[in-house]
Amino acid sequence: MKLLLDENLSPRLLTRIRRFYPGSRHVEQVGLKGKSDRVIWEYARQKDFIIASKDNDFRQRSFLYGPPPKVIWLAVGNAGTEAIATLLTEEVQTVREFLAQPEEGLLILGKSGSSV
Repeated sequence: MKLLLDENLSPRLLTRIRRFYPGSRHVEQVGLKGKSDRVIWEYARQKDFIIASKDNDFRQRSFLYGPPPKVIWLAVGNAGTEAIATLLTEEVQTVREFLAQPEEGLLILGKSGSSV
């Protein structure tokens, strides 16, 4: 259950979620900083990552192309790293359930988790 954190999320988030999402990386760590969404999408697909982002573009891409990769869209507005880390750790079971459903490509996490 490894996440690929988009540029709009802080790399510091990794230290808070590491225990729950082992193997997770930030796009910066894998040489994808500044790369297009298409390149990030393909990398995540090839390397079996779940994309985690606040960016609406990945949400739209999940509708257009479907999984893989799966996308977790963080509908949290301007929430900071601490709030996002809390959300991801509190919703770890929701994420597991989402991953267990092969036909689901998008999980929206905000005030309440839901998948599409």
